[in-house]
Amino acid sequence: MTTRATVRRVRLQDAARMRALRLEMLADTPLAFLETLAEAAALPHDEFADRIARSSIGHFCAQYIAEVDGRFVGHAGGIMSPDDPKLTIVFAVYITPAHRGTGMLARLVDGVAAWSRSVGRPDLMLEVVVGNDRALKAYERLGFVDTGVRVPHPVIPVLTELQMRRPA
Repeated sequence: MTTRATVRRVRLQDAARMRALRLEMLADTPLAFLETLAEAAALPHDEFADRIARSSIGHFCAQYIAEVDGRFVGHAGGIMSPDDPKLTIVFAVYITPAHRGTGMLARLVDGVAAWSRSVGRPDLMLEVVVGNDRALKAYERLGFVDTGVRVPHPVIPVLTELQMRRPA
């Protein structure tokens, strides 16, 4: 099943709906993100809007959303790697439960990949918590390959993440 969704880069005027999606993301899948639900909820709207503004233009960071009937139902971001100018790190990937398995993940990652190529970064990398087999399999279907690199989870050090890469 493919969902009829619009996938595009965020715009400044999306800040309120992005905030709602961010809070949903953190409530639904807290281990997948670097921020807690409490931290995100406490962030003043102006600061959140600044995040969105920075992701809506430029070469450093971009966020893509999937929208169905006016509601944001998916997200994927990309940010320039601090260690490799040819690499975009894919972050904050989320699909609302009702839209998982619909092809939306591929469309969001394709959006980040196209942006990454357009700014001269031909490679993508992401990290997945070891044991999150659903995400691992989904990323493998999109062409990501386990690099063998393992790193501690940045917020919960008892967890380990595996790195995956693919061409953008």
